[in-house]
Amino acid sequence: MNRYSRQTLFNKIGNAGQRLIHSRTVLIVGVGALGSLSSEMLARAGVGKLILVDRDYVELSNLQRQTLFTEDDANGKIPKVIAGAERLKDIRSDIEVDTHIAHADALLLESLAKEADLILDGTDNFDTRMLINDVAFKTGTPWVYAACVEASYSSCGFVPGVTPCYRCLVPVLPTTTLTCDTVGVISPAVHMAVSEQVTTAFKIMTDQFSAPFHMRMGNVWDMDHMKFRIDGMKEDECATCGTHEYPELEINDASSMSMRLCGRDTVQYIDERLTQDIVVGALNDRNIPMHETPYFVEFRYDDYRIVSFNNGRLLIHGADQTNKARTIVNQLFG
Repeated sequence: MNRYSRQTLFNKIGNAGQRLIHSRTVLIVGVGALGSLSSEMLARAGVGKLILVDRDYVELSNLQRQTLFTEDDANGKIPKVIAGAERLKDIRSDIEVDTHIAHADALLLESLAKEADLILDGTDNFDTRMLINDVAFKTGTPWVYAACVEASYSSCGFVPGVTPCYRCLVPVLPTTTLTCDTVGVISPAVHMAVSEQVTTAFKIMTDQFSAPFHMRMGNVWDMDHMKFRIDGMKEDECATCGTHEYPELEINDASSMSMRLCGRDTVQYIDERLTQDIVVGALNDRNIPMHETPYFVEFRYDDYRIVSFNNGRLLIHGADQTNKARTIVNQLFG
């Protein structure tokens, strides 16, 4: 029996649509709740290639809503893109999966977008969505936004040259500082956001995404669902789709940088000079116990749990300020 028979029987897809889906490459930025579910849906639907980008590893608190992962992944602290790729291959052995254990910065996303037919947002913060938006419109790559927190969800598709961009919509988007790490999220909200997102992805991949265009949002607990049209919201002076300045793509030339992760007492510190050999050597010199994996080194320093990845990126858990993170790194590595 044809693996995709139930999908091709749907008259909006059919055999022609299925061939288009199979020919597509999709870049998924963030493989947490949103990205793990969307990647699974797309793999099962027959997408040819997925490119997964995520900087984090699996923890037990993820398992309530991040559908690709298991307790073994959490106990082993497996990077999300690695655990996700293995599970996707179990689901469909012929899918191609390209993985990047990395911070989603401008340089990386712009290079990967050039390989993709579509970008899906699996992130949890406004800044990265603005970056995806600039990357997408500069490279001419459609992208689909999705978000969820508590019981609320939202999603919208953006196509360069056809729709307004995300920046145009910012003034009408709900203003909130809530995150999943501060107020939580229930899995039905994740599934609603991703259902809207992947449905839009199907339309784009099969060349059926057409006006009227809508932002869709709702609250699954209250069972409120709504949409509003975005067709006429393009701003002529928009720095992304109006004047084409793409301000989020300004590359920071500094060799190191730090940022506090959204909603968490964790600072991400990036210094390309901190290779694995340098980190392990410094820890050995200080007789600091460590746990080494093929992907990172984990250790404790004072009251901080630190994870050092192979590419010079550190997650400093327990640090609530970037200045504190820089002080810790200087103390450890000079």
